[in-house]
Amino acid sequence: MEINEFITAIDTIWVLVASALVFFMQAGFAMVETGFTRSKNAGNIIMKNLMDFCIGSLVYWVIGFSIMFGISNSGIIGDISFLSAATFEHLDLTIPKEAFLIFQTVFCATAATIVSGAMAERTKFNAYLVYSFFISLIIYPVVGHWIWGGGWLSELGFMDFAGSTVVHSVGGWSALMGAWIIGPRIGKYSKDGKPTAIPGHSLVLGALGVFILWLGWFGFNPGSTLSGMDSVGISHIFVTTNLAAAASTFVTMAITWIRYGKPDVSMTLNGSLAGLVGITAGTDVVSPVGAVAIGIIAGIVVIYGIEFIDRVLKIDDPVGAIGVHGLCGAVGTIAVGVFAVDGGLLYGGGLDLLLVQALGVFVVALWTLTTTFVVFKSIDKTIGLRVPQEEELKGLDIEEHGIESYADFQIKGVTATN
Repeated sequence: MEINEFITAIDTIWVLVASALVFFMQAGFAMVETGFTRSKNAGNIIMKNLMDFCIGSLVYWVIGFSIMFGISNSGIIGDISFLSAATFEHLDLTIPKEAFLIFQTVFCATAATIVSGAMAERTKFNAYLVYSFFISLIIYPVVGHWIWGGGWLSELGFMDFAGSTVVHSVGGWSALMGAWIIGPRIGKYSKDGKPTAIPGHSLVLGALGVFILWLGWFGFNPGSTLSGMDSVGISHIFVTTNLAAAASTFVTMAITWIRYGKPDVSMTLNGSLAGLVGITAGTDVVSPVGAVAIGIIAGIVVIYGIEFIDRVLKIDDPVGAIGVHGLCGAVGTIAVGVFAVDGGLLYGGGLDLLLVQALGVFVVALWTLTTTFVVFKSIDKTIGLRVPQEEELKGLDIEEHGIESYADFQIKGVTATN
């Protein structure tokens, strides 16, 4: 085997292993969302996460991949190639096209599935499938083209290494729009507007999901090097990814301990995800110290962001997806302009990178909020977005799927409230 063939083989194996780790994150999202919501809706959430991946895989292969990575048209959208049939030679890949396709497919599915938790416990299953189709078809690929496919933001120097904005903010802003349009769950807010806590049925499942996601992030961020031969870069990314998550988790625990008198378990778990989301944009260009700083910022943002969304905006997000992915994705992306060792504000780079990062965050938010408003409103006016009140009270498992996820363990009469 020639040296170039050996390098290609190593790179390909690494990308495929990373793809498998990112795919496993679907299980993490499913466990987080299931654990943080009520048992009567567990099967429905599992189905939504499963179908996000299946629909996303098909739609992204048919057209989304080419929109994202096809030859750029004025920096806005790629040339469309059905069934990913084009060669994509302009990308100058060092791995087979199929390896790159599957890696990008699991990223697309991640963006789509973030919305499931924010709209949990009151969304029609068929309506959710329509949303999943459109985010994989056009909403996510267009943003991906702007930033990763040679589009106009990449030309400006916008930096988002593994997707704080491309993946997580797109998912977070979509979640914000969907949760706002569909409205809060029954019983979430009292007549005077005060929020009422609706506890999830299993912190154990939620914690399992967070650990799975943390593991998956070691494919999500280091895998974005697309090179198994880049041992130094991969090692650095592993360290910055882990440090940001650890710092955010600790800060979240400490703040909730001080504010609430006891360390809050569910918020601390979200703190772990906040740090992971925040570091994803700059994981390759910040130092370990910078990663810790970004983690600290993300830990603060996730607490006050979730509280603001819940108490001030009165948007019901059962799992905190908007704060974790939308807000921390945005803050983490902007933080690159401060902490990047080459061009960051703290390293003598001036305001140029910071301003480009802020611009990118703004336009992606504007695009995503606008397009998802059209999608969710169209769904709502046609097939309907929300289940009937009786169905919501009884549980989506029974009404949408004809099952009880915990049938052997439920006490008769409990499913209407738990």
